[in-house]
Amino acid sequence: MKQYLKNIVELNENPKSKFFAYFIQILILVSIVSFSFETVPDLKPETRNLLRGIEVFCVIVFTLEYALRIYVSDQKGKFIFSFFGIIDFLAILPFYLSMGVDLRSLRALRFLRLFRMLKLMRYNRAIKHFTRAIIMAKEEILLFLFVTLILIYFSAVGIYYFENQAQPEHFSSVFDSLWWAIITLTTVGYGDVYPITIGGRIFTFFILMIGLGIVAIPTGIISSALTKSVDKKDED
Repeated sequence: MKQYLKNIVELNENPKSKFFAYFIQILILVSIVSFSFETVPDLKPETRNLLRGIEVFCVIVFTLEYALRIYVSDQKGKFIFSFFGIIDFLAILPFYLSMGVDLRSLRALRFLRLFRMLKLMRYNRAIKHFTRAIIMAKEEILLFLFVTLILIYFSAVGIYYFENQAQPEHFSSVFDSLWWAIITLTTVGYGDVYPITIGGRIFTFFILMIGLGIVAIPTGIISSALTKSVDKKDED
């Protein structure tokens, strides 16, 4: 029985597995559309009841799917704490947290329902290649993130010393300066906070040049890893 269910739940080429995969994908899309309609103001009570019924049905199916995936998994603990295991859990968590509790106090958790969109990643080969590429390049990405955090802090300290006396309302501390550092290094530049001193503007020029490089580096890392991932898949 376990092997029979495993052949259905886990994606493969047999018809029953394909039907199960398509069924789950359709339910994911239905639940996302239903969630979007729930945000429409002044809905009729009948419509809200219908949307609630759809939500309950989807959660029941997703819960059964989650339980089945745990049951058929050869390493249950590994699956539960895997990327897709966590996504499957987060996709159903808000519903059960809200049962018997005032929903108004848990509205902030409703965004977790969007994790259902990530469940679609399980059925997309291109996304699987991308996920595999991220795993292959995780050390380089972590190093890049570490260096980026250092540069952000360095930028915040630098602009603080240049602009603190001229604009104490915007650069009153290093922590306040972090906002400027983030939007500058990421080349967003909202324009709400900007330097007015000569030293601050020169410093900003160099930070912007570094920011352009920061934007390009992860693209190169992931592109290289993605190419290796596709090549490795073709070899297999």
